[in-house]
Amino acid sequence: MPSVPLPPKESNLFKRILKCYEQKQYKNGLKFCKMILSNPKFAEHGETLAMKGLTLNCLGKKEEAYEFVRKGLRNDVKSHVCWHVYGLLQRSDKKYDEAIKCYRNALKLDKDNLQILRDLSLLQIQMRDLEGYRETRYQLLQLRPTQRASWIGYAIAYHLLKDYDMALKLLEEFRKTQQIPPNKIDYEYSELILYQNQVMREADLFQESLEHIETYEKQICDKLIVEEIKGEMLLKLGRLKEAGEVYRELIERNAENWYYYEGLEKALQPSTLEERLQIYEEVSKRHPRAVSPRRLPLNFVSGEKFRELMDKFLRVNFSKGCPPLFTTLKSLYYNPEKVKFSIYLLGHYGGGTKHTPKKPTTTNHTKKPTRVTLAEEVLWHLSELHKFINVISDILLVKFIVSLRKWKLFRWLPMYTFCHVGNLKEAAKWMDEAQSLDTADRFINSKCAKYMLRANMVKDAEEMCSKFTRVRTSAMENLNEMQCMWFQTECAAAYQRLGKYGDALKKCHEVERHFFEITDDQFDFHTYCMRKMTLRAYVDLLRLEDVLRKHAFYFKAARAAIEIYLKLHDNPLTNESKEQEVNS
Repeated sequence: MPSVPLPPKESNLFKRILKCYEQKQYKNGLKFCKMILSNPKFAEHGETLAMKGLTLNCLGKKEEAYEFVRKGLRNDVKSHVCWHVYGLLQRSDKKYDEAIKCYRNALKLDKDNLQILRDLSLLQIQMRDLEGYRETRYQLLQLRPTQRASWIGYAIAYHLLKDYDMALKLLEEFRKTQQIPPNKIDYEYSELILYQNQVMREADLFQESLEHIETYEKQICDKLIVEEIKGEMLLKLGRLKEAGEVYRELIERNAENWYYYEGLEKALQPSTLEERLQIYEEVSKRHPRAVSPRRLPLNFVSGEKFRELMDKFLRVNFSKGCPPLFTTLKSLYYNPEKVKFSIYLLGHYGGGTKHTPKKPTTTNHTKKPTRVTLAEEVLWHLSELHKFINVISDILLVKFIVSLRKWKLFRWLPMYTFCHVGNLKEAAKWMDEAQSLDTADRFINSKCAKYMLRANMVKDAEEMCSKFTRVRTSAMENLNEMQCMWFQTECAAAYQRLGKYGDALKKCHEVERHFFEITDDQFDFHTYCMRKMTLRAYVDLLRLEDVLRKHAFYFKAARAAIEIYLKLHDNPLTNESKEQEVNS
């Protein structure tokens, strides 16, 4: 039955309950609830009971909260407040589908309630119910046509549904309402224009996009994105000469951006290898310290020319001691010919080959590296190359390591060899010795922990990581709290190899929980991004969340969990093994 309407005194108290909830004054809210419910006439007032339950939920008393909210709903099933409160309770427990049902029931009783419509729209975009989201945003636009969020939310709904024409019409109508002088730069207006242009590009309206960006160029804050859009659109329209000029200016601004070189090549359309190389040589002369104009030609040259350019590139980087050198060159090693030349050059640097190649010519900016620096960098690169393609002779690595016995470096470099030949415990031992030389180095500490986990030394790895985790907290708990997924995936694999399936599954589910939390964290951005007008970043966030579980960490954890579950299904644990699992 519906509750008896509250008289003025109790009605004012109920309004204060709502205000206390909004201001997070939960204890005061409970006092006012008690004042209403203590009156025998209103002891079963449904909306007050529901609000009491919602307030208790905020104080962490979930069981009592559900009890009061359900009681309130039974007492007043035709109250939109009770259904709305029940939806909020379901939402707090991440039961979004149930919350949406509650909101829809509430809207049947009060179809124009703005707060319920807003809450419903948030859950619909969270669950990617785009059709429902569009309908809800349309209702909000009808009720509040003067609010910015009403227009933007409705336009985004059409954009995500790929109805670009309607999205552009809505954005243009909204843009016309903005009273921004042509000579004034406003960040939010700038973001609106750029978002409008993004929709045009996705709709393949290249000419319109170029005209649009040129028209509003002076009112856009991000000048770099303006030039990038111009270059891209000029290429799409076949205006290659103009596009080439734009990309040259962009390279002058940032000579390390590979995308700009790709655009410049498309604009210049070199017909021969020499013409293509000349593009990069000209940039390299203007920017002698830039890496990209020396690295990119390695992608398309071959044979003796590759050996010559690779030799120059390696010598410069070895002399500087660049740790990410292997990562920079990794993509080349899918080509067997380039692998062969690389091994030949690296072996020559380390003195590990009988036949030495001709000494390459050195340029003015290439200084001869010291023996210890060269030794460290070459061996690192050889070991990484060995892990990547598994073709380098371990004898070559051993010879090179032995040549370093005079330095402290010798203490940790054998770790690579033991790792490559499969002796993981010995590799972990050498890595432990390496980290003892510099206990403040977090990288070596993490590397050591990783090798220990590969050798199934879980406790030792945990102790190693505890040097850099929070004091008075176990390393496992702190690493889980910090979402350190490389440790958890390696830990799960170690437990799996040891046959401790319970511990392995626990780690897999911790990783899965991290991804759930990342997905859930987007909830707060649905309102924030529309308020701050960061619309391009918001759409990128939604698209990232849609493919989040393609990440390598999630794949590793999921694969390990699936393998364990299948094994346990095919070979269930006996009572003895269950007891051993519990005891361990």
